[in-house]
Amino acid sequence: MTDPARSLDMLHTIATLTVLQGYVATARRAVRRRLGENDVGASTLELVIIVLGLIAVATLLVVAITAAVQRRVDQIT
Repeated sequence: MTDPARSLDMLHTIATLTVLQGYVATARRAVRRRLGENDVGASTLELVIIVLGLIAVATLLVVAITAAVQRRVDQIT
């Protein structure tokens, strides 16, 4: 049996990750256009964007896990 609230949380998490992936791809394209196609390594700006994306993903995971744990605690009490 699947908890509808948990399924909804997972759906929101997946949707948010998809949007973040789109932002990162757009930013990388913009950086490549500015620098040209000859640059094969990751620039500092790209690395900063990637790190910020990872921090956002980690934050979303913490929020989702915290909500799930809180829901379980509420069921127990």
